[in-house]
Amino acid sequence: MAHPDLNLLVTLDVLLTEGSVARAARRLRLSPSAMSRALARLRETTGDPLLVRAGRGLVPTPRALELRERVGRIVQDAEAVLRPAEALDLARLVRTFTLRTSEGFAETFGPGLIARVGQEAPGVRLFFLPKPDRDSAPLREGSVDLETGVVGKTTGPEVRAQGLFRDRFIGVVRAGHPLSEGEVTPARYAAGRHILVSRRGLDGGPIDEALEQWGLAREVATMVGGFSTALALARTSDLIATVPERHTGGLRAGMLSFALPLSVPEITVSLLWHPRLDADPAHRWLRGCVREVCTEQHTRFKDMANDGRELK
Repeated sequence: MAHPDLNLLVTLDVLLTEGSVARAARRLRLSPSAMSRALARLRETTGDPLLVRAGRGLVPTPRALELRERVGRIVQDAEAVLRPAEALDLARLVRTFTLRTSEGFAETFGPGLIARVGQEAPGVRLFFLPKPDRDSAPLREGSVDLETGVVGKTTGPEVRAQGLFRDRFIGVVRAGHPLSEGEVTPARYAAGRHILVSRRGLDGGPIDEALEQWGLAREVATMVGGFSTALALARTSDLIATVPERHTGGLRAGMLSFALPLSVPEITVSLLWHPRLDADPAHRWLRGCVREVCTEQHTRFKDMANDGRELK
């Protein structure tokens, strides 16, 4: 089936508003004959006369009366779509953004982000979703507005990415754990019983590769799917959790954190979104909020570390 010429909607709107071929022609800057041809096409397309002669003028048919209001709304909506975006009014913005975040991000950066958004745009709500994998389908399908995480092989090639911060892995144990006294050497670290964090159920990773360089291997007592679970287990046992430092700041309160005695590559945590939202003013504003909150948190984090209040 052939698609109708959507340009005819504008012509139909003007014809039904003016009720005259001559006036419609002047308004659209067409000749009367061109407008008559356009009316003939509309009649053929809709299967209705639309405007019929009554004395010296034209009157709309019942079908034309039915279409008049609908066509007017459609044309107005189309014109709004094609106009440049209006200036963003944050005070009047009403919208819910869905953020799919890596483990610990919402707990660490969420309070600051919620406060910032609430202050600037009271009508905006944030919906935080856990991120069980790196599949880009939710961004592509539009069910998620923003993601945070590490760019990997499974990240869609079209996805936009902007680095937020770098993070390193640290060891975390309960207060009073044997590792709380003395130097944490590679041998002492490997000798403990460990919690392995793996969303895909893998039984090894960068930590194990770094230990192999020392001729060491760790005993994995249990595997979990997220950092918060790992920390909850380590808090009430002698197990050792190895987690990203900045991602888990709030989750480690009251526990002992220590730098790993190993050379483990840092990770870059990025902000991810689909390119169709690049130019959306509200989305662009939210991306700026996330970046600024992460930067502010990083500054506070460095100040705490310099004061000796964060890591030992």
